[in-house]
Amino acid sequence: MYELAENKQSLIHFLGSLPDETKLVQVTGAQQPEPLSRVASRHGIPYGKDPMQEAEAAARLAAGNVGQEVSAFTDTTEVKVSRGRSTGGGGGWSEDRFTRRIHGSVKKRAREVESELDDAGLEYERDVTEKYGGFSQAIFTVSARPQDIPVSRGRSGDVRVEIERERRDGIEFRPLAKRRDHVIVGVDPGTTTAVALVGLNGEMLDVHSSRTVDAADVTEWIVERGRPIVVAADVTPMPETVEKLRRSFSAAGWTPERDLAVDVKQHRTRDEAYNNDHERDAMAAALGAYDDHADQFERIATKVPPRQDVGEVTARVVAGEESVESVLADLADNGEDGEETTEHTPRELTDEEKQIKRLKARVQRLEGHVDDLKETIQQKDDELDARERELSQARSEERRAVRKDREVTRLERENERLERELKAEREEREELVGKLERLKALWKLDHSNFADVSEKQEGLVSVKVLRQFTTDAIEEADERFGLVEDDVLLLRDASGAGRSTAQRLAETDPKIVLRNGGLSDVADEILFDNDIPVAPAEMVTVQEVDELAVAREHDVEEAIADWEQRAEQRERERNAEMVDKIISEHRADRPES
Repeated sequence: MYELAENKQSLIHFLGSLPDETKLVQVTGAQQPEPLSRVASRHGIPYGKDPMQEAEAAARLAAGNVGQEVSAFTDTTEVKVSRGRSTGGGGGWSEDRFTRRIHGSVKKRAREVESELDDAGLEYERDVTEKYGGFSQAIFTVSARPQDIPVSRGRSGDVRVEIERERRDGIEFRPLAKRRDHVIVGVDPGTTTAVALVGLNGEMLDVHSSRTVDAADVTEWIVERGRPIVVAADVTPMPETVEKLRRSFSAAGWTPERDLAVDVKQHRTRDEAYNNDHERDAMAAALGAYDDHADQFERIATKVPPRQDVGEVTARVVAGEESVESVLADLADNGEDGEETTEHTPRELTDEEKQIKRLKARVQRLEGHVDDLKETIQQKDDELDARERELSQARSEERRAVRKDREVTRLERENERLERELKAEREEREELVGKLERLKALWKLDHSNFADVSEKQEGLVSVKVLRQFTTDAIEEADERFGLVEDDVLLLRDASGAGRSTAQRLAETDPKIVLRNGGLSDVADEILFDNDIPVAPAEMVTVQEVDELAVAREHDVEEAIADWEQRAEQRERERNAEMVDKIISEHRADRPES
């Protein structure tokens, strides 16, 4: 069937496009079709490999009720009566009248459809949507096929009628001739009785379960669908109700060696659809019986000549315990006795002629089998070639992927190397920029143009300016022009420094710190303890050019000398305070006399 469509959805679309009374028949079977040559040989239909001969063989088989009808739709049809045009307009009284007329036409046509369905005696459900002036749509769900419904699809004026069959969940196969087929029956008795039918080719044909059926209903359901050869149960021994059913059909019985386990049932029915556990158990019983008889069925089929009903022979061999040869001889005798002719009576064939006839039939079957094997071999060769091409392509793609991965890895490593080099170059550049800035500072010092300084620039020292007495300002100055030992520092704003800031400045060990504003007590104490001279900026004349500054070395030395005098006096005062404190503490510790 997939020669007509590339996938399931396309097949369903194709089935929907067929005329209502047209059937699609797969003559080679259902889910696991046989080769056409084998089916044609079994039914005595002429077969050839030419496409027209294959088409003729398929047509002859379908005409003989051989095969399965492919169905994607249920026997339920939806008839929809709706508006044939839009109700939108320019508004006002005319639009209301127009809308009311359309809805009235839909309601009138819906009543006509309902009357036609009632006259035909069809069961249906109606669902209407009422709107201003009548119906906007009416949907009839009818339990019938489109060809059985006396309503035509189409559009007339204000009303449109659409007819669409209800789709199944998937694709279903229906045997063309159910009553003629010999089947294996699986039964699960109980409060809910389930019955399953399996064909002689192992295909699940039908399954049914109900809580309200009795033995007569079960028998009728089976008779309508086939002729039982084997009746099976999923437990040992066979239940009495199943045994009675088996005897009523004179069929062979089958039970497993021990009760089938739930996991065994689930595995055996994994590819089948069922509604409850009872249907699953009935299906498992029927499929188990088929598994045990499959080889016997195959041997019987190989011995039955063309045009002979394989099912009839199988039934007599399995259920009646006759031999294939005796059944075929009996059927041949009955066929001769039943023939009536006014011209002549055919002579009885000799044993040699019968043997020749049987051998010819066997040769014909073997030739058909050889053709099937050749076709299978060709298919396998084609599949093998396709797999080899896919393997070669996969290997080629894998090699390309490996080369690509190697190239990507190489480029990533190269990129990482270049990034490291770039980082090193940037660090070196920053270091050189710093050196350049310091060289510029020295150059500016050597080429200052102060009016009150001699040309030889003697007696000058450079002054490094800090905008604030903060850690950030110290770090900024250190980064810009470097802070080294014996620097002359100028604090534009000396206020606000804490212990850590003062300690950071003391670590640079400057020659003197010139301050604008007052130091905090803690900063003053730390600088004093580290023997760092501090003097007011007014004591030294500082002259600035751009971001550099210079001062007279003489002024700086005087400021340092002044600080040393003040430091000496401060040290004496500190020592005196310490002595006084010790004496006071000593007196406080002495006991009173």
